[in-house]
Amino acid sequence: MVVGQPIAHSLSPSLHRAAYAALGLDWTYDAIEVPPGSLGHVLERERPHGVSVTMPLKAEAFALARAVSPLAAQVGVANTLVARGGPATDGAAAGGYDADNTDVAGVVASLAEAGVTSLSGSTVVVVGAGGTAQAVLVAVATLGCAHVTVVARSVERARAALSGTAERAGLRLDIRELTAKAFGRPDLLVATTPSGALDEHAESAADARVVFDVLYHPWPTPLIRAATDRGAVVVGGLSLLVHQAARQVELMTGRSPAPVSAMLAAGERALAERTAR
Repeated sequence: MVVGQPIAHSLSPSLHRAAYAALGLDWTYDAIEVPPGSLGHVLERERPHGVSVTMPLKAEAFALARAVSPLAAQVGVANTLVARGGPATDGAAAGGYDADNTDVAGVVASLAEAGVTSLSGSTVVVVGAGGTAQAVLVAVATLGCAHVTVVARSVERARAALSGTAERAGLRLDIRELTAKAFGRPDLLVATTPSGALDEHAESAADARVVFDVLYHPWPTPLIRAATDRGAVVVGGLSLLVHQAARQVELMTGRSPAPVSAMLAAGERALAERTAR
């Protein structure tokens, strides 16, 4: 299941169900609205084998886990819980959950599809300071980046939210307030902000060689339209969503590789249906 608030918009059920069908598994996967502070209760009630976790529950999932992967520990939040004892082990939920963070793998895979396999010596700007931004910091560090400029509405909140992750990842941070002049001309810009939050600065933020917007609906975003007009390489949130979900499927089922093509096709169909409404 996938949990969060709000959750009705999530494409995760479409992606996971397509993966299970392709793998020949008769598994269910549903979306459950869970307000902050209620995740532990829901896990005790539902006792699922695997849980995809979205905002605002990533820190809560991390805190509730019995064990945390080294990657999730580096990020500082979790987006995946798997019942202890192995994938789909009967009664494993009674032993608690292991936490992981598949957003990092999703970012790395999405950038690789766009031709970005190393960020050594590159200039990188990350917009936003939430759980996805934390995963992006670890992902770009994995690709060799040593210094990241973070652009956020509140410098103080961004420093409090991201400094620990940056230190664990070995990154130097430069945190700037969100203004039209804050972005510069980086090699890579990654926007992790909610829909509409960056629209007034889309033209300024789009002046990068590669522009990655983690949003996927509505698409294209004003940022991506501006980046496309400038001839930038663009990366979208559907790619991130599919690749992080693929890693979740592998963790939850114990099967690898996940059927990425089937998952992507399911996501594209779901988005097309949503757009047509």
